[in-house]
Amino acid sequence: MPKINGNEIRPGNVLEHDSGLWAAVKVNHVKPGKGGAFAQVELKNLRDGRKLNERFRSEDKVERVRLDQKDQQFLYETDGKLVFMDSETFEQTELDADLLGDRRPFLQDGMTATIEYYGDEALSVSIPQKVTCKVTETEPVVKGQTAANSYKPAILDNGVRIMIPPFVGEGEDIIVNTEVFEYSERA
Repeated sequence: MPKINGNEIRPGNVLEHDSGLWAAVKVNHVKPGKGGAFAQVELKNLRDGRKLNERFRSEDKVERVRLDQKDQQFLYETDGKLVFMDSETFEQTELDADLLGDRRPFLQDGMTATIEYYGDEALSVSIPQKVTCKVTETEPVVKGQTAANSYKPAILDNGVRIMIPPFVGEGEDIIVNTEVFEYSERA
């Protein structure tokens, strides 16, 4: 695996540091008046989610890790495990549901997700940024509320609560942004 200098760390890089896998979340290059320049890096552990602030001088060498990304199809959930199938080898993989975190309700049967692997260990699951959902419950629109950019609460078919524009009614399909949990557009 390639070693990089401390000043070459960028947000999104995955590093092997203190015998763990860490993703660089924020990188701030500091050049003090006295002493050498360094990079103040906020790291997040990919296995357990811990955070760590670390300083890397430009002469420090860190191990940069490449993760393998595979597109796999979601089949079903059983006992807190998500079952995915590799579309090339048709091999089935069971992963913990907490890898998805709060985006879990947006995972639908047959959806293709991108799974990042380090060797044989699955570290993260990412679903498409935009997902189609049906509005199951919302308040009726009140006339005259169009002066300001107003939104009303709605409950989707997967149980998630979001804010939608007043012109969307019950039973309509909408597209939801899964990264920020917001209404995106009509389907």
